[in-house]
Amino acid sequence: MAFGRHVCGLANANSTEIAPSTENPIIDLLPEQKTVENMGGSLRLGSHEITVEENTMAFKLYKSTKIHKRHRHRFEFNQKYLELFSSKGMKFSGYSDSKKRMEVLEIPNHKFYLGVQYHPEFSSRPGYPEESFEAFIRASANA
Repeated sequence: MAFGRHVCGLANANSTEIAPSTENPIIDLLPEQKTVENMGGSLRLGSHEITVEENTMAFKLYKSTKIHKRHRHRFEFNQKYLELFSSKGMKFSGYSDSKKRMEVLEIPNHKFYLGVQYHPEFSSRPGYPEESFEAFIRASANA
């Protein structure tokens, strides 16, 4: 939300999970969740194929244009704001479902600014961290 508020100038930018009536719902329910009344068991679950754009931090981390990552969520980035965020320097470097879902975002030329929609902790175990976790620790150690 901070990028929306401070870089894009969107007053009250928020998530509808936190502030359901926010004027600028940067994070919102998945479109298919909006009509679900009984939320139990209706999350977007499981492994999904993600396309990673070349020449991005995500591509450098994963060394591939296709990755599979596990999900467990019902909220996502609201693509109504995609053009604005992109014009202000945020790069959406990974997506799924033919760009229906934004999966990875980053700010190029920043020491380390990477966000993911999936759950990297589901792919980590002691001694074998998921790539984004390892990159974050390395960037922090070199700060």
